[in-house]
Amino acid sequence: MKIDKLPSIFLSALPVLEILEQAGYEAYFVGGAIRDLLLKRPIHDIDIATSAYPEEVKKLFPKTIDTGIKHGTVTVLHHGESYEITTFRTESGYQDFRRPDKVTFVRSLAEDLKRRDFTINALAMNTSGDIIDLFDGLSDLHKHLIKAVGNPLERFHEDALRMMRAVRFMSQLGFKLEKQTAIALKELHPLLAKISVERIRDEFVKMGLGNDSRRAFAVFLNTHLSEEVPNFAGKKNLLAVYPNLKFNPDLETSLWSVIAILLKIPNRQIANFMRSWKNSNLMTNKVEKIITLFDVISAHVPTDFELFEAGEETLMNTIDIARILGQPISSEILVNRYRALPIKKAADLAVDGRFLINLGIKPGPELGNLLLTIKKAVVAGELENSPEAIAAFLNVE
Repeated sequence: MKIDKLPSIFLSALPVLEILEQAGYEAYFVGGAIRDLLLKRPIHDIDIATSAYPEEVKKLFPKTIDTGIKHGTVTVLHHGESYEITTFRTESGYQDFRRPDKVTFVRSLAEDLKRRDFTINALAMNTSGDIIDLFDGLSDLHKHLIKAVGNPLERFHEDALRMMRAVRFMSQLGFKLEKQTAIALKELHPLLAKISVERIRDEFVKMGLGNDSRRAFAVFLNTHLSEEVPNFAGKKNLLAVYPNLKFNPDLETSLWSVIAILLKIPNRQIANFMRSWKNSNLMTNKVEKIITLFDVISAHVPTDFELFEAGEETLMNTIDIARILGQPISSEILVNRYRALPIKKAADLAVDGRFLINLGIKPGPELGNLLLTIKKAVVAGELENSPEAIAAFLNVE
């Protein structure tokens, strides 16, 4: 197969490959960029593989960075762009089920491609646009199939994170798992426990936000991968109704909020759950606010002050999540009520703690309670939001 018209991202990099070839080495575009080119998906970066050893690459280009030279990767700076160039290599001795104990540089493209994870990622393309396909990756692309290169048991033993990558690609590409690859996934799922939570989390989020996330999530559960990740063990039945999340621009927040709701995690335990997945404090705070409002909406019609405390972002996210989970909700009424509030956030209040101190109120719990009382009165429309009105209100009190 030959690609006659290459996108600009490849054309810009062609001179790099040509410099390698003119020096007598082989050089190819490899991996996911070729897959996405053939699938007409957006391409964000490209990888280059070569028969030149790292030191040989460095001699050919005046500006290089040793980004991963131990594993054969050199970043080349060429005409304002950076390109990762990796020497053909073989790997062995994966004692931590993630990184090879030994990397051997080789001159053979075939040896390099056969160590890759899936056939659709084991494609290469030369400077003429010819596709090199040694493992029927083109056929699997046509069949929409995720299939391990060679023996799937060996591929997953080498790098257990590949099991999460399998279900992630299912979700992102809308592909299905090849039978033997699926069997290996189910057999070797305990190896996933050897992988860092941070790496699992990255793949999990990509899986959860893909266009075909519901089907991929079902495979994630049925192959027992879910048993090896934080706080999911024994929760398959609760997670089985995971939906597709194609409704909210803040998708990752929605993902974790939906998971917390499906797992019935009490609000007081949200922080621990989010920390177990190595989420940021910002993400944790967002999810806690959404779960708080979701619980309120599920129990009763929220008060104006509950809407005020939630804020617009939390309200809109919670409405979207309630909709996707089939929770009946008067979304238009709630939004209109929120937008009609005299103030929308604490910063809108005409006074602050310093104002109260200047009125003679001592710092401490009383001051905080007074500010809360003022906010409630302003939100309820019982008190004008002005320093004069609030001062008069306090004098009455």
